[in-house]
Amino acid sequence: MRTLEPLLSVEQKLSLTAGADMWKTTALPHAGISEVRFADGPMGLTGGRVDERDVALLTPSGVAMGASWDRDLVRRIGELVGDEAIRIGVQAVLGPNLNLPRSPLAGRAFELFSEDPQLTAELGCQWIHGIQARGVAAVAKHVVCNDSETDRRNMNSVVDESALREVYLWPFEYAARHGVWGMLTAYNRLNGTRCAEHRLVLRDWLKVELEWDGLITSDWFGTHDGSGSLSAGLDLEMPGPARHMGTKLAQRLADGTLSHADLDDANARMRLLSERVSRPADYDGDQQAIANRLSLLEEAAAAGFVLLSNKDQMLPLDTTKYGRLAIIGPNAAVPCYQGGTFAKVSLSPEVPQPLEVIEQYFSDAGWEVDHAQGVLPNYRLPPLTSINPRTASDTPGLDVAFFDSLTSTEAIHREVRNTTSLVWFKEMPGIESLLDFQGEARVEASAVFTASHSGIYRFCVGGTGAASLRINDDECLSYDGLAVSGDIMGKLMQSQYDHVDRFIAAGDTVTLKFTLRFGASIAHGLWFGCLPPVEPDLLQRAVELASNADAVVLMVGETADAGLESVDRDTTCLPGGQIELIEQVCAANPKTVVVVNAAHAIDTECLRQAAAVLMVWYPGQQFAPALAKVLSGELEPGGRLPVTFARHEHDYPAWSLRPNAQGDLHYLERDAIGYRHFDATDIAPAYCFGHGLSYGNFCYAEAQIIGDHVDELMLEVTVNNDAVRASKEIVQVYLKGPDRQIRLAGFANIWLEAGQALPVRVNIERHQFERWNTNGWKLIPGEYRLLVGRSVNDIRIQATLVLSQGGDLHISS
Repeated sequence: MRTLEPLLSVEQKLSLTAGADMWKTTALPHAGISEVRFADGPMGLTGGRVDERDVALLTPSGVAMGASWDRDLVRRIGELVGDEAIRIGVQAVLGPNLNLPRSPLAGRAFELFSEDPQLTAELGCQWIHGIQARGVAAVAKHVVCNDSETDRRNMNSVVDESALREVYLWPFEYAARHGVWGMLTAYNRLNGTRCAEHRLVLRDWLKVELEWDGLITSDWFGTHDGSGSLSAGLDLEMPGPARHMGTKLAQRLADGTLSHADLDDANARMRLLSERVSRPADYDGDQQAIANRLSLLEEAAAAGFVLLSNKDQMLPLDTTKYGRLAIIGPNAAVPCYQGGTFAKVSLSPEVPQPLEVIEQYFSDAGWEVDHAQGVLPNYRLPPLTSINPRTASDTPGLDVAFFDSLTSTEAIHREVRNTTSLVWFKEMPGIESLLDFQGEARVEASAVFTASHSGIYRFCVGGTGAASLRINDDECLSYDGLAVSGDIMGKLMQSQYDHVDRFIAAGDTVTLKFTLRFGASIAHGLWFGCLPPVEPDLLQRAVELASNADAVVLMVGETADAGLESVDRDTTCLPGGQIELIEQVCAANPKTVVVVNAAHAIDTECLRQAAAVLMVWYPGQQFAPALAKVLSGELEPGGRLPVTFARHEHDYPAWSLRPNAQGDLHYLERDAIGYRHFDATDIAPAYCFGHGLSYGNFCYAEAQIIGDHVDELMLEVTVNNDAVRASKEIVQVYLKGPDRQIRLAGFANIWLEAGQALPVRVNIERHQFERWNTNGWKLIPGEYRLLVGRSVNDIRIQATLVLSQGGDLHISS
């Protein structure tokens, strides 16, 4: 790559290694280097925008995309996110997330494609191709082994080298081999070294061995040793201004501690990224293009729905037979569209709820539709939106005012926000650096609401500094604020709070004012909520409604603050109240379809009596129309499990994500992650990797192996849909080699009309026959079993191959 030696002073060259502000890199126009504006992702755009309150399109979560097993679809979703970036004025998006869910407890499991490194690699790469085809950089995250959230800024992932290369680094290596423009380092340590300072991974493997030319940036506030990071291969510290790199490194460069060659390499990569994003595609904002994007999001949501069970073909519901449909459960009216991360997308208020869309859809078809909540949503913090707060000017939301002192009555900035939490990094509107105003700056969020019911209302408030609540101008609750030491991000995500209860009569108008005094922290937050009086007999009314219905759609699952960045879970079970609701509704009506709106492997014991179970993950903003059409049969539930669902929690190969007293988290399963463990130990899961029913019925004919060398291997199998309707099938190919370990070797999607039979070709890459040792990737000769089927446990065709040392293949049976 070209160096910038003739063009830049040493100070200018150093400046390129640190961001200019929270989201932008440093620009040096005379050297042809423009600023690059980042935004967080990958499920939509947040951060880095001109106005962070701008709404953006929300795609299905990573695991929902993984469940589609659909390369073309994921590529088109990448293109959509690229278009969103162009619309907003962003040049680089932090995504996709290529880490792996070692344990179902991983707090960020919703962002991760799959437990399988190859499925993750291929789908992640398609997302990358899609966004970069629009001239926007993908910045794959988090290199590497950020597979859990507990103490993620300090914990040490202890992984042997072969497992690291074959499993955890493989999706990043695959992305590098296929041209990703950027990568983002993880917060954690890897085998004792911070990822932002890990020379073996960043420089030796990615940059030297793979000859990858992309840029490596730190995660935000993820650098600790600037000289060590730059020497190890980190090119950019974010955010800016510099804390550890940039001109902070001048003395290290002068005394020879830092290499000029390493600095030039970082500069050249920054310049290349600037060039790559300098010619974005044109954004098409006409009404038809916008409608097409919404249609794609609907298609993508349905493509990830996994039909786990379907007794007596309960689904699709026959819309030609009219009857009474009961829609039950908390997630019908309060669905979970996305997980709780700092990359949370601001949704349009026009995003429809499943309840209203299903009700309209089936009512139009002639059904009588009723609804019962059954149980309350299982919020960590009950949302303020539950009481429909309004501003003083009677618009939905809160009046938010910012002040640069504790006594000032004149706000330096005002805005309206319709949310239950407010978060800022380093700065707030009107003040570029809160470090200059520690203990002095404050924010006030005010609202008015009218009580719809008489009873006890629970008001909640919390924050990163001293917070308080005034009700009708009387101060009734104060909160001391979170300690700013430790993992402030995790504390922000958990939203700890205090509460006060007040009786309010129906029709009373109440004013609320939440106040936060900013403390010393890299991140700041104020959060608030309200739990209105709980209506009596919720469960009883739901059971009565179910018992009188011809069919029931029971929607359960998580809330938007259930799956959290910086926080791991402690169970795979649904909330206790929801389990009781499922069991009682299924007992009252055996024709119950349970829709599970959760984005990780769950305990399925409570679902055994359901007529059908549909796993919908976090499906993005077009959840509602996609679900209505899948229930009716207009769309296909196209997903297959990208993760294994165990019968018992102790069956998983990895469970606890809490580091030991020394901060170490040992990857004891080595490369036996997910379904590989279940196969090796002969443990039967509740639902296996790759499982998923469809509305079709597929038969497999004999397979043909094409190619006699490992570099040109392909399998062809004829698939027949002998159902009465068109349907999607996903052909899955697995290999078992001399080490007896099973691994996914290839897959292909096909859409077949009723009665149609077509040949399907699946490419099998050389890598599937390789293993890592200290000398690199090596072909492993010997006997391999080729397994073709609908899932890892539903194999329809088998063949045996013998691989020679030179890569030749022979069919032995």
